[in-house]
Amino acid sequence: MPSPRERLIQFLDALRPAPVAVDARERWRAFVGAGLGIVLTGMVARWWIGVADGVPWLVAPIGASAVLVFAVPASPLAQPWSVVGGNTLSALVGALCAAAIPDPAWAGATAVAAAIAVMFALRCLHPPGGASALLAALGAANWQFALFPVLFDSLLLVAAGMAYNGLTGRRYPHAQRRPPTPAAPARFSAADLDAALAHYNQVLDISRDDLEQLLHHAEAAAYQRNFGQLRCADVMTREPLAVHFGTPLSEAWTLMRERRIKALPVIDRARRIVGIVTLADFIRHARLDGHAGLAERLRSFLRGSGSVHSDKAEVIGQIMTREVRVARERQHLAELVPLFSAGGHHHIPIIDDDKRLAGIITESDLVRALYRTVGPAVAA
Repeated sequence: MPSPRERLIQFLDALRPAPVAVDARERWRAFVGAGLGIVLTGMVARWWIGVADGVPWLVAPIGASAVLVFAVPASPLAQPWSVVGGNTLSALVGALCAAAIPDPAWAGATAVAAAIAVMFALRCLHPPGGASALLAALGAANWQFALFPVLFDSLLLVAAGMAYNGLTGRRYPHAQRRPPTPAAPARFSAADLDAALAHYNQVLDISRDDLEQLLHHAEAAAYQRNFGQLRCADVMTREPLAVHFGTPLSEAWTLMRERRIKALPVIDRARRIVGIVTLADFIRHARLDGHAGLAERLRSFLRGSGSVHSDKAEVIGQIMTREVRVARERQHLAELVPLFSAGGHHHIPIIDDDKRLAGIITESDLVRALYRTVGPAVAA
């Protein structure tokens, strides 16, 4: 249990503001945009209503909305429907509470609480909406206040945000989009993220798609950090067993059984790869996908015909897979992860600078490399 002094330090540390992870250029973009948005909204609203005593043309909650629209345009709380619906509906709720409740304190409190409930129900949660509701309730505004200036100002601000954010390279409105497939395999699925968000059960000031994309980028960075210095030459099995085009089927099959391997690179006299033969190739050509007489079929397939002219496959070159995915010794190991995880590969031959067979990497080799790099961190 922490001591009272430690709890006090933890409490004070929790009050310390976190650093804002944006550069000077983004800060300039945000406050210049907010200034332009407010001046545009104010000038157009004033021109629209004209110079009339006692008629407001710009309300304070729009300033708070400008912070969201221009500083955090990706936030769900800053989207057009949140701004327009949140401000307008909240102002209408405040006007209704002012008309129904004589005490301003109770009217204001009820207006803010009811506005939050309405914004939740209509999916337009917007923090400045609470200010709009309170302003309308304390000012005993009528329902027309929700239309002008609140609705009018909100529409102008959103239009300014769309134009400015688009010109400065920020997506607004920030619609939900499925993030692209990460370079490295994700250890969580969309369903996992949904379950985590449901367990967290709090409003996040970030859209779900942005959160998923950030997590994918973080995971890819972790893979790059762990595998960044590893190259294929560091983990491959050197001098792997290989066969030639003319190697008899029975010889290759015996070699694979005795050494308990599932694939053999096929090379020429210069040790350049011309194909690869796997257990799947044997099964496919021997027609072992049925159930009756498997052993006899396999023996018949491996047995040579003894004839010079025969339609039956006799050597490896007749059943091998000619299209082979290879990698180079100097290639980063991280580049092979998607090939194993999503590409369906189980064995990748490795070639040297002269394109000769230098080694082979299997799924087991990759798992061992992963364990060596992240295993100690996981155990800690």
